[in-house]
Amino acid sequence: MLALEVTVTGLLMGAFYGLMAIGLTLIFGILKVVNFSHGEFFMIGAYTYTLLMLKAGVSVWIAVPSAFLVGTLVGFATERLLMRPLYRTYSEWGVMRDEYAIIVTFGLSLFLMNLANQIIGPYPYRGPDLVAVSRVEIGSLMMSAQRLVASLLALVVLASAYLFMRSSRWGKEIQAVAQNRLGASIAGINTARASALVFALSSGLVALSGALLAPLFHAYPAVGVFPALKSYVIVVLGGMGSAIGSIVGGFLLGILESLGATYISYAYRDTFGFLILMLVLIFRPHGLFGEKVREV
Repeated sequence: MLALEVTVTGLLMGAFYGLMAIGLTLIFGILKVVNFSHGEFFMIGAYTYTLLMLKAGVSVWIAVPSAFLVGTLVGFATERLLMRPLYRTYSEWGVMRDEYAIIVTFGLSLFLMNLANQIIGPYPYRGPDLVAVSRVEIGSLMMSAQRLVASLLALVVLASAYLFMRSSRWGKEIQAVAQNRLGASIAGINTARASALVFALSSGLVALSGALLAPLFHAYPAVGVFPALKSYVIVVLGGMGSAIGSIVGGFLLGILESLGATYISYAYRDTFGFLILMLVLIFRPHGLFGEKVREV
């Protein structure tokens, strides 16, 4: 029975991990760069949800979508102002794309953290619970109602995002750009629109995860550091650029951390992910679902 409870707990956390990581994967799949400001969009979602609930007194059903919307809008503005030079003017100037991406996303990360610190303050705000019930009993299992509801919402969003990428016209355009930007452009696909869409969507998804986890990870300027580190581990585990790899990797990481914390030591719970990262880099550097060679 203990093993079942531990596994269920790991699956619940895995849903959050997958939602946090899939945005980072989508951005890498399109722009072929790592977004070092990924965690700060988590912070934006956590603050949006928490402040709307505490200061404006809105309901959960308004605060959660608002967090997604704010993250999406900030992500869209970031792509238009900072990321678009990656495949336009700056390439003509001869500036290395990887160097530019590292500098601009890392700078954005520092800017957003310091902006939140100056405007809102360094003190943490605990987000109100999504539901009033504290515990839910399912058969012989007792679990947190907050985690259960948030995990179910995360699963619905993950499934919707995956279906959007696989079945919709825009999703197929994004896949084409991810495979070959020049070829997609020749075929008549608006590659700039696809890049803006995926960056906005990715930012909205991680902001949504920040809103769902605000009651557990209190909103403060550096709250995004932990989710960003977890996302990098999951992206490498699942495979760079693989959306399904991020989802599967998130669940695997959640289960392995839960098992390790229960049967080995809770004090080293967060180190298990980095141990997995090292093993994957040694024995399968392209991840579970990644490609051995990617076209740049």
